[in-house]
Amino acid sequence: MAPDPARPSILKSKLFWVGVLYFSEGFPLGVFYEIFPVWFRQRGVDLATIGALSLLGLSWTLKFLWAPAIDYWRHHRRWMAAVDVGMGFVMVAFAMHAGFGPAVFVAIALFTMFSATNDIAIDGYTIELLSKDELGLANGVRIGMYRVGMLTSGAILMASDALGWSGAFACAAVIFFGLAVVSLVAPPERQVVVPRASIGRELAALARSPFALAAVAGLALCVVWLVNNAIKWSARVPGFWAWAVGGAAVLAVLVGLAGRARSAQPSDDVGARDAGLRANAASASGTPAAKGADDPLGSGVLFGALIELLRRPGIVPVLAFILIFKLPDAAMGFMVKPFWVDAGFTAAQIGLVSVNIGLALSIAGGIAGGWITDRIGILHALWILGLVQAASNLGYWIAASILPIPPAGPIPFEHQVVLYSASAVESFTGGLGTAAFLAFLMAIVSKDRAATEYALLSSVFALSRSIAGWAGGLGAQAMGYSNWFLLTFFFVFPALLLLPWVKRMLNAQRPPGTSG
Repeated sequence: MAPDPARPSILKSKLFWVGVLYFSEGFPLGVFYEIFPVWFRQRGVDLATIGALSLLGLSWTLKFLWAPAIDYWRHHRRWMAAVDVGMGFVMVAFAMHAGFGPAVFVAIALFTMFSATNDIAIDGYTIELLSKDELGLANGVRIGMYRVGMLTSGAILMASDALGWSGAFACAAVIFFGLAVVSLVAPPERQVVVPRASIGRELAALARSPFALAAVAGLALCVVWLVNNAIKWSARVPGFWAWAVGGAAVLAVLVGLAGRARSAQPSDDVGARDAGLRANAASASGTPAAKGADDPLGSGVLFGALIELLRRPGIVPVLAFILIFKLPDAAMGFMVKPFWVDAGFTAAQIGLVSVNIGLALSIAGGIAGGWITDRIGILHALWILGLVQAASNLGYWIAASILPIPPAGPIPFEHQVVLYSASAVESFTGGLGTAAFLAFLMAIVSKDRAATEYALLSSVFALSRSIAGWAGGLGAQAMGYSNWFLLTFFFVFPALLLLPWVKRMLNAQRPPGTSG
């Protein structure tokens, strides 16, 4: 039968490329969290050293720091291919050298930086590739294939028994080299030159703006806070936060002084030259000059994305929405596994139902949530699927109200059904809400700065998960599982009250002439 010319081939399907690229995001994360710790332990590495391995995962947390470089130089596919090759060579090095030493930590640090850079490039590429009405289903595919990538690392781990570690790492290297080739044959991104102010003009503008200097100092403090969460400097250094705040203030002053020194220099037509370059860039791309191209703060290379985000009308309530939308899920999620244990369930039961079956259901929920988001729109999906996601916490509230802790004996079948059902519903609805939320994040970023803005907004979201884990432990201990699970349901309502500002932000990012 001849192929239908009206139907695009799979290689022209955007969803195919979204799936492949997010598989390549999930696979390195699985290698880091599933393979490396086992490999370390089998070589007799002590637990403290293995625990220190987690510090190298800071690259994924701090990736917004070098995301502007990818936005500036663009060519996302080349970035993806280059870092996939880099990760492949790290795997080759592990396959060839079975020993353990300081060089191993250097290699893993490079691996995590390559992986984080891959995330930045893929997110930026995907946001540019997709139109707004495609984001829902695409994020459903993204959720599923990301987790398939992580599961593939588990297959590599299992293969190590038959192939040995050299063989397993060689297999991982082949996958990475293959993904590098795939990245280069993906559909080309937009060929556009984005006007940017020079770093000198950006610093000069920062010196004249107290708001911008405060934003830079705040970003510096955010970086210190994220690093401190992993390294725990504050527990070992007296007056740590006083030093941190003082250091951020000094940084702002130094940036301001550098900018004022730049402003005091003779212009020698630098401004005119920059303006000419921007005009030529806009002409070469066939598009009018970007809004804010003549604004050194909004178009700056270093902090332009941050400043542009913070200048948007209604950004404060939108950032608050990003912080708290997934709070019901995160606040309860950290306490679910301890509840299973205290209720008397075995590790095998927890692994089968809460992890394996839960993973399959969350993938199905992500795909369903993406389909629903495309059909009803991002705004409606946020409040409907967000409410459904939070309501699933009530299943755990019911389970915690019924199951005795500690159990008096073998767990009755009906009690098992109650908890298994609560777990299944929570996993599926978590995928529903995540698909709508990720579609929202992708919809509000500027395509010209997609990599940086998405990395910044993702960091805001990650902040809420850290806070929720801490609050969850305190809440469950003070109130008991049942009362805490019930309370987490109500955490969704402050986020729903912020939807009018979310609607305005979505409308502001809608291309001219579109509707819906």
